Amino acid sequence: MEEEKAVLNLSKIYKQHPKHYVAVDCSIFGYEEGELKLLLYPRGFEPARGKWSLMGGFVQNNESLEEAARRILLQTTGLHDIFLEQAAAFSNPERDPGARVISMTFVALIRIDMHDKELVRENGAHWWTVTNLPLLIFDHEAMIQNALALLQQKAGINLIGKELLPDLFTMMQLKNLYEAIFQRSFDPGNFRKKVLSLDILERSSEKNTTESKKGAFYYRFNEADPGNRSERIVKFP
Repeated sequence: MEEEKAVLNLSKIYKQHPKHYVAVDCSIFGYEEGELKLLLYPRGFEPARGKWSLMGGFVQNNESLEEAARRILLQTTGLHDIFLEQAAAFSNPERDPGARVISMTFVALIRIDMHDKELVRENGAHWWTVTNLPLLIFDHEAMIQNALALLQQKAGINLIGKELLPDLFTMMQLKNLYEAIFQRSFDPGNFRKKVLSLDILERSSEKNTTESKKGAFYYRFNEADPGNRSERIVKFP
């Protein structure tokens, strides 16, 4: 009897509080032709139907936030084993004119050449360069700025590239990726010296002959590297 009363009291307590929708919105970054890109799609329902939006959706009853984000990414790109990290929660009561929606944003990094292009087309999605984004719904621009800041922070602590570059890449291609992430130039010699000092990359015997007459060696990430290095790649001002 006492247990039943406790359950009833708990039910009354929960009923006294409002219920909110919970959503996830994913900043899906890719890298192509020297530019950092973001995957956006036209929103499929009102309000703001047809306007450009981050890839997202509502969290279902049987899902965690991470499970919802991975479901959306799989449905969108066809990829399941990709880098994914929580970025921030957006909870302004007025952020969505349709209802009270609390959204957790995620950062995802994918190889553009490996995703399912047909799925992307089915969703009406499009890759936009981060320096030339369209007008976005609600607070999605702030979400993207938050996601980009997190990506820059991660790239400043650990060497990023494995999720965005081909298996074999030149030092120039890695530098170009970092310049796209930070939207600034790096001295080639200093960048090369810094990266190689971390002992994270393995040099291949193959060369890319398109970058110079002598050719540039290809590199790959050392699979045995434990990661989580404390030394920073980029010094923030």
